[in-house]
Amino acid sequence: MKEKENQSNKWVKGFSKLSKDEKIDWVTTRYFHSPDSAKKLLEDYWNKDSQLQLLHDEFIENAVSNFYLPLGVAPNFIINQQAYTIPMATEESSVLAAAGKSAKFWASRGGFSTKIIGTEKIGHVHFMFAGEAHKISDFIENIKPVLHSDTDSITTNMRARGGGITTIELCDKTDQLANYFQLHVSFETIDSMGANFINSCLEQFGDTIKREAIRYAPFSDEEKNIEIVMCILSNHVPRCLVRAEVSCPVEELNEDKELSPQAFCEKFIRAIDIANADIHRAVTHNKGVMNGVDAVVIATGNDFRAVEAGAHAFASSTGNYKSLTHATIENGVFRYWIDIPLALGTVGGITKLHPMVQWSLDLLGNPTAKQLMEVVAVAGLAQNFAAIRSLITSGIQKGHMKMHLMNILNQFKASKTEKQQLIDHFKSHTVSFSAVENELLKIRS
Repeated sequence: MKEKENQSNKWVKGFSKLSKDEKIDWVTTRYFHSPDSAKKLLEDYWNKDSQLQLLHDEFIENAVSNFYLPLGVAPNFIINQQAYTIPMATEESSVLAAAGKSAKFWASRGGFSTKIIGTEKIGHVHFMFAGEAHKISDFIENIKPVLHSDTDSITTNMRARGGGITTIELCDKTDQLANYFQLHVSFETIDSMGANFINSCLEQFGDTIKREAIRYAPFSDEEKNIEIVMCILSNHVPRCLVRAEVSCPVEELNEDKELSPQAFCEKFIRAIDIANADIHRAVTHNKGVMNGVDAVVIATGNDFRAVEAGAHAFASSTGNYKSLTHATIENGVFRYWIDIPLALGTVGGITKLHPMVQWSLDLLGNPTAKQLMEVVAVAGLAQNFAAIRSLITSGIQKGHMKMHLMNILNQFKASKTEKQQLIDHFKSHTVSFSAVENELLKIRS
């Protein structure tokens, strides 16, 4: 009986209508053994009574505090002969160090070059039609001018900037699901990511299809009853694509003491071949790419979940999940590159609202969406290069655990003096959680 009372006490109606203090009180008193401590932690991360906090609170519903990620910078990137320092928001210890190391390595070898392959974004009206395919095909062709005119008010500003709706096509999906068709629409959204713009256009298309179907004489009464299931953009954007690459003569890859430049290149390519042959390795390989990609996407206020989903779908486009990066040796030249879909924006969303996002974009010279695509792709390529380079030489743990050392010391609440002693000690010893614990106990005893 008491258990039921405890459970019912954790249900609430109208939570979103409570004040912030009331929300915090409700959560902390019902879910924490020490409500005062839980409340204090939320308040420690909450800039109380500041305009900045009011802004943060309005980004989402039911905000109770802030969740901080470190914002760092990776200098020394040369991209298309221009110097960049790249902002990266991440909690993973080795990301900034790896990115900076790759940037420095390639800066002396010509730097990174990039190419925008496409910027097309996609959305769909998914609908059910119980009739013959040729009839719905004729209908869509017939109403295309109406689809455009009905969205004129939505697309005016985008068209003025050079974007808008680029194609409208009917896709017959009845071989996969009975009566299922989709309106496949492509868009150009210039410097905005465009999700709201695309979805607004698609929802109007859905309304237009339903209205015009009722008026369309060739349809039977049953055929006029088109069911609009949903109208939504797709995060699979294989034609919103950017390439980033590096290259140099094989003999210039001469920084490893254990491998010759030729052996280094061959082993590097073999590591990518393994990622293409084995999905377990491919997933981890591409996670390394996304370490760099996501950190810049987050720092610039873009949707890292959408970017992740699109990148992994693209990695599976051959029917097997494969590496996003590629490498070759041709005529004595090592070439290493990535093709990655990136639907990004530098206007709209929180890009003009979040002060740290604006700071990050300012750091990058207030790039266009295309320029940001290039920077993000380079960050992913640099991260992957650093990971493969470590894996095929010294191993991933040597560098990673050195960076992770500070996190372990903070878990043990090491003092400033203890930290310095252990940093010095582990310059010549292998870092592990147990090794750090043992050395710390020696110091303290």
